Amino acid sequence: MDDANEPQAVWPEGETALVTMFRHNLWANMALFDVCAALDEAQLATTATGTYGTIYDTLSHIARAEQGYLYHLTGGSPTARLSREGKLSVDVLREHLRLFGESLIAVAAEVEPLAIATMRDEEGNWAIPAGVVLTQVINHATEHRAHIMTILTQMGIEPPDLSGWAFGDRYGTFTSNK
Repeated sequence: MDDANEPQAVWPEGETALVTMFRHNLWANMALFDVCAALDEAQLATTATGTYGTIYDTLSHIARAEQGYLYHLTGGSPTARLSREGKLSVDVLREHLRLFGESLIAVAAEVEPLAIATMRDEEGNWAIPAGVVLTQVINHATEHRAHIMTILTQMGIEPPDLSGWAFGDRYGTFTSNK
């Protein structure tokens, strides 16, 4: 996939709506991580009532979760499992998230309607429709991006426009029917 911040001249031919949703998810994640990469340590440690936690903790949570969803959907990941221990830089988290996002796009492009994902936890394995996991990927990232954008706004920093409209406009998808 091209860099998420570079405009594409043409919408990918034959792209499904599901793939478009996952391309938007990756684009929105990268745009938000780009803004957060410019923050200092004190700003990254900022939180607000009603949000997941600090900006950094939320960024890390988004990345770890997307990797976890890949494990559920494919049984693997393009990188070693991210640990809750230690503190990766925002740039390193961003690179991991880019890889996870690209992998999720590939899953979205190939998933069959009746595909089953395997959830693994301390109690064992259980089957769940892949569509439920894919839905959770989008919902989860959207919710936590909104948390970070709330904190940024309260800090006086204008968050990026991560709407579907901004995504479509960025990639030149709007055409006139005149």
